[in-house]
Amino acid sequence: MIEILIGALVAVGVGRYIVKGYSPTGVLLTGGLLLLIISVIMGKSVLPASVTSTGYRLIDIVEYVKNLLMSRGGDLGMMIMVLCGFASYMTHIGANDVVVKLASRPLKMINSPYLLMVAAYIVACLMSLAVSSATGLGVLLMATLFPVMVNMGISRGAAAAICASPASIILAPTSGDVILAAQASEMPLIDFAFKTTLPISIAAILGMCIAHFFWQRYLDRKEHIETEMLDVNEIKTHAPNFYAILPFTPIIGVLVFDGKWLPELHIVAIIILCMMLSAVIEFIRSFSAKEVFAGLEVAYRGMADAFAQVVMLLVAAGVFAQGLTTVGFIHALIDGAQSLGSGAIVMMIALVLITMLAAMTTGSGNAPFYAFVELIPRLASNMGVNPAYLTIPMLQASNLGRTLSPVSGVVVAVSGMAKISPFEVMKRVSVPVLVGLVIVIVATEILVPSTLG
Repeated sequence: MIEILIGALVAVGVGRYIVKGYSPTGVLLTGGLLLLIISVIMGKSVLPASVTSTGYRLIDIVEYVKNLLMSRGGDLGMMIMVLCGFASYMTHIGANDVVVKLASRPLKMINSPYLLMVAAYIVACLMSLAVSSATGLGVLLMATLFPVMVNMGISRGAAAAICASPASIILAPTSGDVILAAQASEMPLIDFAFKTTLPISIAAILGMCIAHFFWQRYLDRKEHIETEMLDVNEIKTHAPNFYAILPFTPIIGVLVFDGKWLPELHIVAIIILCMMLSAVIEFIRSFSAKEVFAGLEVAYRGMADAFAQVVMLLVAAGVFAQGLTTVGFIHALIDGAQSLGSGAIVMMIALVLITMLAAMTTGSGNAPFYAFVELIPRLASNMGVNPAYLTIPMLQASNLGRTLSPVSGVVVAVSGMAKISPFEVMKRVSVPVLVGLVIVIVATEILVPSTLG
């Protein structure tokens, strides 16, 4: 109980100071370090099993921050920086302006920008089939769809919510958590992914589409946000029309370099290839290496800005999440789940709420699900419940909860690139996520039998 109390108090304090306008990076880092120090005082290890201890637990805190900085700066961080650099380069060469100019005519036939927003959300959800990482997908959408949506009359908050929320519902049948969920449910992967989970996911996505339409419009009107499509007559660009395809080449690359059509490439390699292609096209058009190199300098500066604004925030969020874990917050939640009521529907809802709370506080969808899913076979056997009835809502709740976390990678990355608060993104996705959660619970109750036989 003391672990939950400590975690909750620090989390509330972190939220309070971020809302008051303090730097989210500094607040999260301070909160995380405080939790790690408390963990050391309680005699707990602060390092994951994969990291070798220095022999001194207080020094291990610095060792963890170092390892997190190296891992997030070198992998996820590099992906974010390269994508932000690519987005800056597309703006510099005029490709984003060309997209707006060409798309403005047919899109003027759509009276509401919110219909366009819903269409963008559906496209983003389909992209989750190709990009399994929620953060990777969010950053990719921010670098490609976000500028287009904003220039088409969608508010920055609403556009950021669209980029942050498509991975909140599981669609990919071969992701690691789906495979683990199928095993816990004692079902073949194909039956679990396509026959059982997919209908529930589709229903939740449709419900979230409707919720996004009304919620984003309500918030824009309540906050008196006036948005209108950028007047194409004000756009001054000498870029040719075919440049409109360049901002979307990363999406094309993700779909093509998937290991089936062409060799599978990491998204960073795809972005480098797209940037090289764009630079070659720029050189052919201008015949000036000096101009091309100057343009690439814009991309490099965009990468540097991303490190300061997004990557360091991700590191701070990771320290905070590790602090909540090591202090015993997650373990206490697991113990609480095991001690709750005996009815199938009661247990299912309890597991959903606890999983979602863990995902919201730690910013991770996989960690709480991987921890809680181990309970399912034993709970299902003891209660005589169909394990899939408990597993599917937990699986979806872990991803939905991550989308409501101000320290999750996808929310931090999207808010940083959109230059808005993580809490603004949370507010924008809150109602669609809660609608999705309710639909998941109701659809599970209807479509998945609670008992076997």
